[in-house]
Amino acid sequence: MLEKYHARITNLHLKDRTADGGNVPWGQGQTPIKEVLQLMKKEKWTFPAEIELEYKVPEGSNAVAEVAKCVQYCNEALA
Repeated sequence: MLEKYHARITNLHLKDRTADGGNVPWGQGQTPIKEVLQLMKKEKWTFPAEIELEYKVPEGSNAVAEVAKCVQYCNEALA
């Protein structure tokens, strides 16, 4: 779908989900986030990919720390 409609995309909201539709921390669900980021890099698409923090923040953490984990996931995916 991204390859077909990339010219129409103005921004991309990324979150990880399970098959039952539950939001989970990045890398724990079935959303191909790594593959999407790598495709965007390969094709040099310029629309932004935004981190959607929609899972419950774990006890002892906070939203900033969780977004930092997502950024780290992005960095590793694009290394």
